Formats: sequence, C-alpha cells, structure tokens
Amino acid sequence: MKLSRPNRLLLLFLFSLISIAAQDSVKSFDPKTKYEIYYFEIRDEIGPPSWRKTQMAIDEAIARNADLIVLRLNTYGGLVDAADSIRSKILNSPIPVFVVIENNAASAGALISLACDSIFMLPGSTIGAATVVNQEGQAVPDKYQSYMRKKMRATAEQNGRNPDIAEAMVDPDKVVEGISPEGKVLTLTSLEAVKVGICDKQVESLSEALEYSGLSLFNITKQRISTLDKVIGFLINPAVSGILIILIFGGIYFELQSPGIGFPILAAIIAASLYFAPLYLEGLAENWEILVFVFGVLLIALEIFVIPGFGIAGITGIILLFGGLILSMVNNIGFNFEPINTEALSTSILVVLVSAVFGIGGSIALAMRLLKTNMFSRIALNAVQKKSEGFVGTSQLEQKLIGKTGTALTVLRPSGKVTIDNENYDATSAVGFIEKDTPVIVEKYEAAQLFVRPC
Repeated sequence: MKLSRPNRLLLLFLFSLISIAAQDSVKSFDPKTKYEIYYFEIRDEIGPPSWRKTQMAIDEAIARNADLIVLRLNTYGGLVDAADSIRSKILNSPIPVFVVIENNAASAGALISLACDSIFMLPGSTIGAATVVNQEGQAVPDKYQSYMRKKMRATAEQNGRNPDIAEAMVDPDKVVEGISPEGKVLTLTSLEAVKVGICDKQVESLSEALEYSGLSLFNITKQRISTLDKVIGFLINPAVSGILIILIFGGIYFELQSPGIGFPILAAIIAASLYFAPLYLEGLAENWEILVFVFGVLLIALEIFVIPGFGIAGITGIILLFGGLILSMVNNIGFNFEPINTEALSTSILVVLVSAVFGIGGSIALAMRLLKTNMFSRIALNAVQKKSEGFVGTSQLEQKLIGKTGTALTVLRPSGKVTIDNENYDATSAVGFIEKDTPVIVEKYEAAQLFVRPC
C-alpha cells in the first residue's frame, strides 16, 4: 500500500519524535558534573578479535563504574555472528554506548552502530551496505538476508531509529520514499544520515560529540590491550585457526609416515595447543570438545598401529577429530547448542574442511618434493640391486606355497597369521575377514605377502 504525502510526513514525524525521545533518555548529562568515560576502538574486520575486544571493554567499563562508553569505529564489515554478539553486548550494556564513525561503518559495522545509543559521524564517513555476502563478495541466499534484515530492523526499533531505513541497508527491494529507491542497497553519507535521523550529528572530533551530548567535564580511560590479549585475539582469528589446522593435519600425516616421537608430532601438538588454548580461554571450546579431538586422534593411531586394516575405529576417529575441531569454534555452554548460530557453524565447518584438505594435500606434495631434493637423495637409498647380480628381494619359499591349504591361526581382518604344513606365516585375506580356525588356501604371493581365501 502506497502512503499519501501527508501520511508519509506524519510517519517521518513520528519516527523523529521517537528518535528524539530515545536520544534524550541518554543525553541526560549535567554540564556541571564530571563524568567517567571509557573509550575503545574497532578499526579492523569484524570477527572474534573485535568481539573479544568489545567484551573486555564493556566489562572493564562496568568494573570502573564508567558513566559512558565511547566506541570509535572504522570497518568494512565482517562476520555476522561476531557482529551480532557485539550488537547484543552493546544493547544489554547498563552503560550508554556512543559510537563515533570514522570513515566506514559498512555491513556488520552498520549493525553495530545501530545498536549504540547515539551515533556520530566524522565528515566523509558512510554507513550502510549491510547485504550479507560470501567470501567472493556475492550476495548469499535470501534466508541469510532475511536474518540480517530483521536484525537491522529490530536494532533500529530498539533505539528509536527508522527501521525501514535500517532494512533498506540490507534489501535492495526495500523502498523508502525519498531516501532509498528500489534496486539499490542503501548507504548514507554523514550528512544524509543526520538528515534522516540515523546519525545524531556530524562532528569534527570526539570532543565535539561529547560537548553536543552535554558532557563538559569528563575523564577518559582508554582501553589497553595486553600482549597476552593481543596474542589470543590473533590466534582466534579464523584465518590463523585455519593455518594451525593445516599444521595439525600435516604433522599427523608426516608422523604416520615415520612412526615415533619426532618433529612432525611435536609440531602437531604445538599447533593443536595454540588452536584450542585461546578458544578455551574465550569460552568457545569446552573440555569435552577438546577430549573428543584427542580421543579421535587416539582411535586413528589405534587403527593404524594396532588393529590391522581400516574399520570402525578409524572412521570413528576421523569423525571425532573433525567434530572436536569444528565444535570448538562454535559458542555453546556444555552440551547446550540452542539456539545455534548457523553462520558460525557453517564458517567453522568450512575453515576445518578447507584447512584439512590443504594440510593433507600439501603434506603429500611436500613429501614427494622433498624426496627429489639433493639433500634427501643423500639420505635415501638410491642404489639398484639387480636380480642378474644375485640379489633376491625375498625368500622364494613362499612362492611354493601357492595352492596349498592350511588353517587361520588368528582372525584375518584382513591381516593375520595362518598355519601351513605346521609352519606359521603372515598372511592377508583376499576376501575380507576370515575367522580363526577357518580352513584357507593360498591364492597368490605378492609384495612379500601371502594372500589366502577360505577353502
């Protein structure tokens, strides 16, 4: 239904009143009172590190009994799940939060900005373009856009801003008369944002924003990030987590090629520690998720070194290994996954699977390349021992056993032992499992191994 011009003006007037009322409830500062202000910045992609920084900032501001939190924001966007966590933290903050946008508040940055009690923008800044895109910059299916639209709308409504404008920042089909035409995602300059009531004021500096809000006397405490916090923030970045997973799989692969405690397994252990430790400290990885990963590795080792063949233990180990890595990146408390963040889970699955492929594939390629280098050719045995010169690779006795019958001394699954002519031999089943004491016949002899089948 298309509204008439008087009705549109009335609607805009009502939104203006709501916005003014919401802002007045925050801007109740006495110019004669000195206030404590806590200040922090987000100047990079929205993700786990910025979510960690926001958590620390608001918690420290509460501990310091601050009267106001100021966020200086400059971002092109990032992960929706991290942005939604930051949004919720800001909306639930008992202390008012102001944002000063410097240059960009795009995509996830727009959602975070709308969650703040007051928005100020420096000249030349923009806000909007919140369409959800994939890693190639292409818009994802509508179910993700629908989620973002509602998040933007609900956030704007909660702080008394025009929800239609917020929705138009996501949906190119959303028409806001005189503001957003059909077919274009809305992005606003600082002056445009002021005009439509999204931004409180265009300011030249933080001091001007505080003065506009009635804060004349104040003390500012800036967030200080310790070296440990910087390291944790760096390690929980999905890109860094991916590199660590590559090292985990690469270390396991090389260790399986030469069993024993060596550099590859040590590298895998260090990488796993650097992967899980920061996630555990951040409350993402639970104890049981780490144990699932460890148990998965143990099952794979058991299948390879103890149980002949590759069966249930190996498959279960692979599932547990991947499950531990994936679930450790998803926020949950205990075994409770409701409500689960599908985007966070999808990101975690993608990071682990891609990293595993690169880790295993890269290790195979590296192993083949190393064997061709001069350094490794000196270590590897390259001499050829010819049969014509009298060299024989294996005993010829087993060749004479072809066609003879015997008994399975152990279970063959598929490898085990058989008894032929009162002598015990290592053998492999040619047709799957063979139970103990089953009569068998030697079918062939290949690669220094007897192959048998039930009689």
